Amino acid sequence: MRALLFILECSLGIVAVVLVAAFAHWSGWLLPVAMLLYMLIVVPTALLYGFWQAVIVSLSAVFIHGYFITHQTQTNFAIDPANTVTLLAFVLVALVVSRLSARVNDHAREAESWGGQMHDLYELTRRTLEMNLHIEPGPQLAELVHEIFALEAVAVFDADLHDVYQAGNWSQDPRELAQNVYYFESSDDDPVTGLGRRVVRLGTVPVGSLVVRGETSPLTNNAIASLIAITFDRYRAFANESRIETERRTEQLRATVLDSLAHEYKTPLTAIRAASTGLSEMGHLSAGQADLVSLIDEQAGQLANLTTRLLTTARLDAGEVKIHAKSVGVAPLIEEVVASLSDRLASMKVAIKIEDEDQMICCDRQLMVMLLTQYIDNACKYSIFGTTITIRVARANAEVIFSVHSFGPVIPISDRERIFNRYYRSSKHASKASGTGIGLSVAKRVAQIHGGYVWVTSDELEGTTFFAAIPASAQKECS
Repeated sequence: MRALLFILECSLGIVAVVLVAAFAHWSGWLLPVAMLLYMLIVVPTALLYGFWQAVIVSLSAVFIHGYFITHQTQTNFAIDPANTVTLLAFVLVALVVSRLSARVNDHAREAESWGGQMHDLYELTRRTLEMNLHIEPGPQLAELVHEIFALEAVAVFDADLHDVYQAGNWSQDPRELAQNVYYFESSDDDPVTGLGRRVVRLGTVPVGSLVVRGETSPLTNNAIASLIAITFDRYRAFANESRIETERRTEQLRATVLDSLAHEYKTPLTAIRAASTGLSEMGHLSAGQADLVSLIDEQAGQLANLTTRLLTTARLDAGEVKIHAKSVGVAPLIEEVVASLSDRLASMKVAIKIEDEDQMICCDRQLMVMLLTQYIDNACKYSIFGTTITIRVARANAEVIFSVHSFGPVIPISDRERIFNRYYRSSKHASKASGTGIGLSVAKRVAQIHGGYVWVTSDELEGTTFFAAIPASAQKECS
């Protein structure tokens, strides 16, 4: 078929040359400029059909023109050097024109192809924005890329979920191929197999891989990999947002339940404590009965304290606690807390180090007592017997830093932020002392309400220190 087309294209040029030569010979006066007319045939032939067609037309023009010149002037065509020069000129023009034409056509095809790919990329972008992010994006992405770009096969590897999603017809299992691209970070294009491999990255961090088989350009493969990375990121962000919202609602419900339960517990606890106090005051109790009454009163007191703490926690989370900021002396504040824990600290060594005895802080006294009580009580629970609990207060810029240091079990790095979350207790320490996992979350919330923050350091040699940084001056004027 291509040979017949080649012959037809050459024949059209030769026929045009014969017609021009015959007309020039017949008119006589056009014969000297016939070469220019032949050139006008060679140039379109090279432009439309190609170099070799133009060469054949050039040869026919030289020979046909030479035939007419020889017939008219009775000269020898073979020894005329002008014919050779003319042929070389025709061939050179054909070469230049055909190459320029081929280049223009290639650019036009590339532009058309790139325009089509740009349209496909736009369509892929639009479709990914409309994807359902409630389900994993991998299967949807593989199907979209396969459908929009009309590829033979597509494989997408999601490193976070560690799964490979495929579309199209694979002669071999693409799982290992896609995972190898991710683990070895091998991005390339193989023209022999038609495979394009790309590592899917968010910035510089690999999050998956893409393998395609079909006709696509390297730039298109790069763009597809980038769109997949963006979609993965959107899915993670959406999942995190949904999780945070669910946790917020759960926490809100939990705070409401705690508040309701704490209120319900207050009435019977008050009755129990009143009854135990009445029994003690009645007298005439045996030693065993007195011990039982004392135990009831002690445990009811602990339940009352726990209930109060639960109520405060629920109100802190609900934002119902308002700060009654007053100017409070730091030294009296520490003394008050230590005095309230005198029973717990009776068998402990306690050192109080206040940088400035006259230091004042603008805070809600009751809330700060809760924070410091929790820190010191926590040190009592976990400190090694015979070691010293050190309470320090220091000024740093515009903040007052409270710290409680003790020697006890080391808190793992992974737990040092989580222990301030409600109900979380480090698995290494949960069995060493009783607790609810509420106290430190209350301390954190109190610090935040005052515009401060908390943190902890823990080392086997240096011990464990809980810190609370509180602004020395509140945002509102102290009363």
